[in-house]
Amino acid sequence: MAAADPLLGQFIGQHIQQHGPCPIRPYSVRSLFTPLSRSIAYQQLSGKAAGTIYGRFRDLFNHRRPTATALLKMDYQQLRDAGLSNNKTLALQDLADKIVRRQLPAANRVHQLPDQELIEQLTEVRGIGVWTVQMFLMFWLARLDILPTADLGIQKGLQLLDVLDDLPTPDELGQRGECWGPYRTVASWYLWRRTEVQN
Repeated sequence: MAAADPLLGQFIGQHIQQHGPCPIRPYSVRSLFTPLSRSIAYQQLSGKAAGTIYGRFRDLFNHRRPTATALLKMDYQQLRDAGLSNNKTLALQDLADKIVRRQLPAANRVHQLPDQELIEQLTEVRGIGVWTVQMFLMFWLARLDILPTADLGIQKGLQLLDVLDDLPTPDELGQRGECWGPYRTVASWYLWRRTEVQN
């Protein structure tokens, strides 16, 4: 990557020296419900608030792993009382319903499916957009060539890296990131880190 983008390569080298390399590694996905329900619960909330609500959500399962089947046995008000918004409650119910009906890929197949196919299938779930699936691809499946061009943190990271007056648009970020392939996930992770270093 350093040869393709010396500026980003220089930052990556400095970061590795100080903090170590990018830690993205694949997880064993036993069920799509676990990562996707967490993503839904965390949407549009600060980390602390999201963690509190997600903790209450998990408590509904009596300290067992949340499952789609168990969620479908709960009523709407139980989920709302845990602090989930109306939209998130409906999204979780839709996710659980699609998993139980086998309208989504089985967990043991997701590692074999192409990125775009997973994006197309998982965004059929209410409340799950492209960004949410991209985070799943990056942080659960460790797909190495994902660039979430609509992500504000990555846009800000590139603005700081390139010393731009304005945030790059998604199209500009996509064009700038072409040279990072096939490791655009790694580049994205370091651009997030760049926002933590303001000089």
